[in-house]
Amino acid sequence: MITVTEKAQTKIKENLNKRGKGVGIHVGVKTTGCSGLAYTLEYIDENNKISGMIDDVWQDFIVRIDLKNEPYLKGMTIDYIKNGLNEGFEFKNPNERDKCGCGKSFRV
Repeated sequence: MITVTEKAQTKIKENLNKRGKGVGIHVGVKTTGCSGLAYTLEYIDENNKISGMIDDVWQDFIVRIDLKNEPYLKGMTIDYIKNGLNEGFEFKNPNERDKCGCGKSFRV
């Protein structure tokens, strides 16, 4: 479903440890920006089954997505990059047709 690189796995685990709680991340999309959609990433605190959600269990954490977002996220890779003073999660999605000029939103 979604691939998480080693760098991203390490950062997710570090962030969960810093928070002192949590079992994984919830990845989704929301309507926004000039191209229409933007990625969301939130930490989840409890490992409870929720109707309409898919849990992909990794070794040390869960990646949760909404079923309605599956067509947008299928085959995506989450990476963590550092570029100078900038760092953050990067979403590499084969379903993207294009991105807006600022790179904040995309279209499928």
